[in-house]
Order: sequence, then structure tokens, then C-alpha cells
Amino acid sequence: MASTQQLDVTLLNGYLEALDLAILQQMLELYMQQSALYLTIIATAVAAGDQQAWQDQCHKMKGSAASAGLCQVQQKLSEIEKSTEDWPIKAEHLCELTELNEQAIEAFKYWLAKQ
Repeated sequence: MASTQQLDVTLLNGYLEALDLAILQQMLELYMQQSALYLTIIATAVAAGDQQAWQDQCHKMKGSAASAGLCQVQQKLSEIEKSTEDWPIKAEHLCELTELNEQAIEAFKYWLAKQ
């Protein structure tokens, strides 16, 4: 079962008061598409050893996660965005981020289904 601890429920409830449920569903779908792109580019940055691309894409994804209320994803990205650790460590961070992102998306879907 998905847990809503991954989410900024206060933010999402505020969205729900101002927006239609269908809009929140569209927001989630857009986030899913965007985060997949960000993760792909971050993976390419790891493979290429490109620190600038790493930082840029982590920063962009951090903003998207924050806007979507995915607080744990946002927190992870804040932790790793400016990381100067070796690339094998960054590859581990990417795996953790990918898993965390999937869990957060499931939590958002679960939250939407309860509304």
C-alpha cells in the first residue's frame, strides 16, 4: 500500500480546493513524463561524467517534484544536486532517486484515488 508520507499533503489539499481533481490528475501525468526525461538525462550525465548536466537536471527535477508535492523526492534532489562525489556514488544516488520517485508517484496516485 502506498503511503502519503512521501507527499506534501497540505500543498495537495490546497490544490484540491482551488483546482478540479482532473487537473491534479493531469499534473501527475505531466510530472511522470517530465521526471522520466529528467532521470534519463541524469543517467546520461552519470555515464558521461558531466557535472553541469547532473546539477542542472537535478535542480530542474527538484522544482518539479516540489510543485507536485513530492517532498521526499525534492529532499533527495536537494541532497544530491551539488554533490561532487565520485560517479559510482552518483550512480547509486540515481538508483535511489529513481526508486523514491516511483514510490512517490504511487503515493500520489493513492492520494488521488482517495479524493
